[in-house]
Amino acid sequence: MLLALLVYAYCQGVRSSRQIERMCVTDVAFRVLCAQDGPDHATVARFRAEARDVFIDLFSQVLMIAAEAGLGRFGTVAIDGTRIAANASIDANHGKEWFDRHVAGLVAESEDADRDEDTTAAGAADAGLDRVPADLGDCTRRAERIRQAAAELGTQLRRRARADEDRHTAAITRRRRSEQGQPVVGRIPNGPHRLPEARAHLAREIATHQAKLDRYAALIAAGRKPMGRPPVPMDDSTRVQQARRVVCNAETAERAAAEADSQSVTESKRLPKVVANTTDPQSRIMPTRKGFLQGYNAQVAVTGDQLIIAIRVGQSTNDQACFLPMMHAAQDAAARIHAVTGSAEHVIGTVLADAGYSSDANLAAAGPDRLIALGKERDGARACIDDPAEGPPPLMLARAIPTNIGYARQTAQRYTNDAVRRSNPASPTSRKSSTGSRAAAWTTPPANYT
Repeated sequence: MLLALLVYAYCQGVRSSRQIERMCVTDVAFRVLCAQDGPDHATVARFRAEARDVFIDLFSQVLMIAAEAGLGRFGTVAIDGTRIAANASIDANHGKEWFDRHVAGLVAESEDADRDEDTTAAGAADAGLDRVPADLGDCTRRAERIRQAAAELGTQLRRRARADEDRHTAAITRRRRSEQGQPVVGRIPNGPHRLPEARAHLAREIATHQAKLDRYAALIAAGRKPMGRPPVPMDDSTRVQQARRVVCNAETAERAAAEADSQSVTESKRLPKVVANTTDPQSRIMPTRKGFLQGYNAQVAVTGDQLIIAIRVGQSTNDQACFLPMMHAAQDAAARIHAVTGSAEHVIGTVLADAGYSSDANLAAAGPDRLIALGKERDGARACIDDPAEGPPPLMLARAIPTNIGYARQTAQRYTNDAVRRSNPASPTSRKSSTGSRAAAWTTPPANYT
């Protein structure tokens, strides 16, 4: 009965256990489901927390029934996400200094309470029999939540330190490759190694172009006729000009960083970069189109006939880190269904995603074909004019394919947006529409590409 009650409540958009308790009294459908015996909200919440495996098994059975009924066309699978609000205020986020101060205060308060209880117990044998137990004194469990948030903050700080160390190691490797004259792919990362790498890149471009000029001059001096167009002067070379702009931007960024460090900012006004929420320690500050939201990043994978086959709720503030787990979850669902039905329609053909999932790692990972937008349509149209694609389609994110296949992504992406909007109508980003992009990247070339 509780399982049917929760499933129906979720289908009606009712998620609060207290609201479910009220609906079991005021709503006819809810009263029929609970047979006029409405459960308490604590019973509903406890069952929901203890029956997660039952829910997972139930939804797996629903997928199997839908597949046997002819639903679930896996030829096209779209992945998209939205931000959902947590039951916590964004003002309840605090940094490491705040937690250090309050945790120290909690420890001192606990020691004082233990000392007073020991003193009272030593004075009277029956002392403390009529007192409220210590674990029931604070109904809000604020101390426990502060400790949980402090532990979550420590985990974030350690993860951030490892990420900074990895970025620093990668930046040093890039800089050494550039100083040795080897080509380096990708944008120069910000940091202390940006300017040295930019200068090494400029020196390499100048040396390369100077070699062209010297070769052309040697051919002229030998009385031979050079093939092709003569090289432009050094100052007119577009690659050298671009390298000089990169150096100029790096110098500007370094001066701005030095000025920011030299500014006197008091400790009380400096905002912490890593925070944790005392109400819901696992929630994160999520950026949305309307500002910031305290909540989670919810991801869904949807087939071409709008059947949700995978869902994931995480803490990542961007969608790039969510693509591979969602694609693997969709593959697992397709494999389970295909093992039962054996139908070719239950094999994933192409995975679609918008520009928020665009990264080299997501395109190069093993798995089915995928089509990920690289940007907005206006940016793709401008890139087609300035730098048209030639030759076979790339396997990585280096170049865009200006074809109409981007419109297929736009059409299929609407399925995902509709599913997310239905599952979370109150989300501030639930009304977003998919951007029509004609710039996209394939992991494997399409069969009809010419």
